[in-house]
Amino acid sequence: MLAKINNFEIDLSKPIDISIPLTNTDENPIAWYIEKPVIEPVVFGDWVGKVSEGKSSTNFNNIFFNPHGHGTHTECLGHITNDFYSINQCLKQFFFTAKLITIESEKIGEDLVITKKQVEKAMNISTSFKTKTEALIIRTLPNQAAKKSRKYSNTNPPYLSEEAAIFIRESEIQHLLIDLPSVDREHDEGKLLAHKAFWNVKDTYNLNPDARLEATITEMVFVPDEIEDGNYFLNLQIASFENDASPSKPVLYAVSNLK
Repeated sequence: MLAKINNFEIDLSKPIDISIPLTNTDENPIAWYIEKPVIEPVVFGDWVGKVSEGKSSTNFNNIFFNPHGHGTHTECLGHITNDFYSINQCLKQFFFTAKLITIESEKIGEDLVITKKQVEKAMNISTSFKTKTEALIIRTLPNQAAKKSRKYSNTNPPYLSEEAAIFIRESEIQHLLIDLPSVDREHDEGKLLAHKAFWNVKDTYNLNPDARLEATITEMVFVPDEIEDGNYFLNLQIASFENDASPSKPVLYAVSNLK
């Protein structure tokens, strides 16, 4: 099924899902020092909400999870502000022009950092849309499938430099997606420099009027190696949680016939 949008076409029959499924197994990725998700049937006395146990006509599970620590999620600036902001209220559009880039983090001291120079170079390699690119997806190297089940706590994963986040913001990217548990350093004394820079948040307790309320950050995606860098169309799907973050399902579509 082909859809024509502006000056290009997308094939809706060939979605590229870059989300990581949430499970209650040891294969689920974990960050931020928590345990794996819990998915279990509701129990009322002798009644168990599981068809295979022979006491229910339906499967009826409770699910306990943390969107930030258990897989692909999309967050708004409410993640770092004193006042409450909901991803369900901040994200009101769901289709965007997008660019996928691949970067190998640079060793700086004890850290692996994605720098402004790397992002700028990678963004300039592929042809831009005739219309503005709204979303940026960063795939990091090495890109092992182990990312889909990695236990990130206390491993000091790579992160985005403040200067790189400023550059992305100044490039008018509204939606940033990355295959890491955070755009910031794991242990950063609460500075959250990249988060603040991307959302243009100067004071988390007294939000400045030019903070980017509609901008989002999506973390812990996984983009397989066979997906080439370049331009795509992004469908950014979330669950309707009134929370700073929601589990999400970003889906890419190849773009053709650019004019």
